[in-house]
Amino acid sequence: AGRQCAPRGKQGLIRNCAEYALKLADHAQHAVQGDHLPSSFPESLKDAIEDWSFETEEGSTKWGLWLHSENGGMDSVCLFVQHLLQQFDPQAKVSFEWSHDCSKPRIDAFGGGAAIITATEIKTMSTGQWIREQAA
Repeated sequence: AGRQCAPRGKQGLIRNCAEYALKLADHAQHAVQGDHLPSSFPESLKDAIEDWSFETEEGSTKWGLWLHSENGGMDSVCLFVQHLLQQFDPQAKVSFEWSHDCSKPRIDAFGGGAAIITATEIKTMSTGQWIREQAA
């Protein structure tokens, strides 16, 4: 059962989702710093706290959220997005890509990946994994 939102159309749903997401992310960031999670924090995200190295900000677009990181955390990002889909729009699909870079010329420090997330499935790929598979 998804979180019930007032019937204000898609914009209201997006605003409710963004507010909920920002609140969850704030709790997670505090937990990363050593604070206790509130009892209302979703069970499905508690294991993601260990890898929660991304920031969540209110976005300037109508979609309302901006997730970014300099330290990875893609698995947690995927679980976070999936949780939001489960709560607010179980039929939706979210896709995104990411990149890894480095300020020094290191062979293994560059790459990236992509994710496609639904309420029931997370599919990811990394460019390094893809290259290894293709070269085999």
